[in-house]
Amino acid sequence: MKTTLLHLPSIIFLLSLTLPFLSGAANGRWQLLQKSIGIVAMHMQLLNNDRVIIFDRTDFGLSNLTLPNGRCRHDPTEKALKTDCTAHSVEYDVASNTFRALFVQTDVWCSSGSAVANGTLIQTGGFSDGERKVRMFLPCNNCDWHEMGNALVTRRWYSTNHFLPDGRQIIIGGRRQYNYEFHPKKQSEYKNPYLLPFLVQTNDKGAENNLYPFVFLNVDGNLFIFANNRAILFNYRNGSVLRTYPEIPGGDPRCYPSTGSAVLLPLRNLEAPCVEAEVLVCGGAPRGAFQRRLFSPALDSCARIKITDPKATWTVDTMPRRRVMGDMLVLPNGDVLIINGAHLGTAGWENAKKPVLEPVIYKPNGLVGSRFVLQCATRIPRMYHSTAVLVRDGRVIVGGSNPHVKYVFSNVTYPTELRLEAFSPYYLDPLYSHLRPVIVSPSSHASMRHGEKLRMVFEVNGRVVPELVTATMLAPPFNTHSFSMNQRLLVLSRGKVRSRGNSSCEVVVTAPSSPLLAPPGFYLLFAVHQDIPSEGVWIRMH
Repeated sequence: MKTTLLHLPSIIFLLSLTLPFLSGAANGRWQLLQKSIGIVAMHMQLLNNDRVIIFDRTDFGLSNLTLPNGRCRHDPTEKALKTDCTAHSVEYDVASNTFRALFVQTDVWCSSGSAVANGTLIQTGGFSDGERKVRMFLPCNNCDWHEMGNALVTRRWYSTNHFLPDGRQIIIGGRRQYNYEFHPKKQSEYKNPYLLPFLVQTNDKGAENNLYPFVFLNVDGNLFIFANNRAILFNYRNGSVLRTYPEIPGGDPRCYPSTGSAVLLPLRNLEAPCVEAEVLVCGGAPRGAFQRRLFSPALDSCARIKITDPKATWTVDTMPRRRVMGDMLVLPNGDVLIINGAHLGTAGWENAKKPVLEPVIYKPNGLVGSRFVLQCATRIPRMYHSTAVLVRDGRVIVGGSNPHVKYVFSNVTYPTELRLEAFSPYYLDPLYSHLRPVIVSPSSHASMRHGEKLRMVFEVNGRVVPELVTATMLAPPFNTHSFSMNQRLLVLSRGKVRSRGNSSCEVVVTAPSSPLLAPPGFYLLFAVHQDIPSEGVWIRMH
């Protein structure tokens, strides 16, 4: 009887979930959301209406989801299928666990994107007839894709986007594109892109290894750009390289198709005269692995560099699992989740084996050698073309995986994967429910200006430890090919935590002082108590 009582909270929690399978405990939990969404989740973006826009590619033939109302896609230039009445994009509603088919006309294969200041997803490039297209998706009921024509000055396939302090986005690189451009454009920017010789210098013949470069907005307004095994600090306004960072230890490539991943670690002490910024790069494949196709063991290293340090050097840590094609997500409490991927091979069709089923949590503030915590395993391999995004309730939505040119469901080791699942990190375990804050105010979709004070009221079903209360602000990213573009977590400066009775507390937090720290747009605001985050509320930075 004693054992039964001790486990009663967990049992109640499990029974409350009606979905087909659950596994794990305080090291995470997996939950199947949909047996099929009809398409492969190659690209994902959470919007500020708590819906995730998911899309695949259009040039392989039929998906497993029919477009509604007899609608069909007609493309006389398409080689696979000139008339296609199936969907290649869906909108997933997190709250209701439902999805609906969306219509996209041109090919979005291996494209890029960013949610801009008003919350609209601006999606760029792709393949063939989609390579110069710009598409928009508004966060509204029953909206669909709107295509803007050839709004890019050159083809963009495997490029990276990043939002900017002025509200625009920059689009960098792509296959055989050693340049960058902006959206929207100024009048003088419509004819030619801006050259970026760094992308020529980091191009491995036959492998490239500089596609989907890792790009982060530094706290000084310049861009940290990592491609292959090297990085620069780049002034995109005048096209100048401000500094070149040391080569990553070992010299192995980390960008597509050797596909590791990277994050900007949480930005802290935002009111300090000099805010520090660090980048973490994990996994990838040894040099030559893509050309040899020998399924070489993936890299097991993570390298970290303080990009604001004039004498910046890399420090290296070892992951508990080798991993190529892993996704890295910054969680609301500042931890980093590393999820998806394979032990052997590289990105590309049929180029990887031995899936990594266990995610891992990286603790940025831990000591070297003790920063990683292995999590419980999924039962679904997530290989090439898999994705993951954090949603407002703190779960991570995981989808995709298709190492084949077309959809293949039988007689292969890793079938095309249409299931959607959720990973719940340890902080959602019932063991920590007494620590978990609930935000009472501000209300969702409140507005904040840079440097403004914000009164946050939250409740905890237990005793608050004021010294262990923080507030964080997360920019939800665009995720594809193991990189989350525009991902950014800021730890807000705060005043004293004041009690408002037995279970309610109040704290005044300060918004980031500049768009260099937090470009305009929608963010998720979290209260974090003893490392356990609340559900987020949407706020808009102006």
